[in-house]
Amino acid sequence: MNTQPSESRKQRSAQRAGEFPPPPEPLAVPVFDSHTHLDITIHEAGVPGGDPVETLITQAAKAGVDRLVQVGVDVASSRWGAELAARHPSVLATVALHPNEAPGLADLDEALREIEALAGEPRVRGLGETGLDTFRTGEEGRAAQEASFRAHIAIAKRYGKALVIHDRDAHQDVLRVLDEEGAPETVVLHCFSGDAEFAAECVRQGFYLSFAGTVTFASAGALREAAALTPPAQMLVETDAPFLTPVPYRGRPNASYLIPVTVRALAGVTGRDLDELCAAISANGERVFGSWG
Repeated sequence: MNTQPSESRKQRSAQRAGEFPPPPEPLAVPVFDSHTHLDITIHEAGVPGGDPVETLITQAAKAGVDRLVQVGVDVASSRWGAELAARHPSVLATVALHPNEAPGLADLDEALREIEALAGEPRVRGLGETGLDTFRTGEEGRAAQEASFRAHIAIAKRYGKALVIHDRDAHQDVLRVLDEEGAPETVVLHCFSGDAEFAAECVRQGFYLSFAGTVTFASAGALREAAALTPPAQMLVETDAPFLTPVPYRGRPNASYLIPVTVRALAGVTGRDLDELCAAISANGERVFGSWG
């Protein structure tokens, strides 16, 4: 597949200069990374070793991150993730057209047909990341973005799989579309970015809130308030690697082995015992994505 980054992604990746951070203290109770992009990490950040995928997975396991969810953003990356999950026991996949990809497609319907074909694969366990993004996509792309989101919701319901939502500056519109279409049984708000009020509504609706390294940023007080009121039974943790590297390594490449930094921050924010929180998050992974075994 072609996983070479676009020019805009290349420009953004230049901001993640330098080497990968040192490994943190491993977790005593294993947890999983609910959202990572191994393919983008390899192409944008570079990974030393003969087999970069195996290197990333092995590093994660050494840190107590024993399972990964590889997330698709277009047809090519979705196909790559489905193929990886089919052969690797510690990886499951989700497939989708990213909301910022959808408006630029020459044939959105054909791309959605390819995503639906991949959705039937046994180790593809979610549709995502899909959703709405009013930060990078202008008004001219909104109609295609919303049409794509609605199509992903329908596919998730047809196949009984989780819906993994990218929501950037679009909280109320995301809730509106979910209400109009009828939300799937399992909904994940990837890289949750809302405040306590939005978190409370998502919790009320039974959604899972997945927190990334952003929860460690100095400016993220509202996000920490949202995390503090999220029940452990509805909480996930993710890297969104190679993006959103947690403090004190912000700006350097991210990878799944850094999950312990974020989950320790979540334990501090929520006042939960670290081992108990890891056990709860791990159990949530089985409820959302099913068994990796």
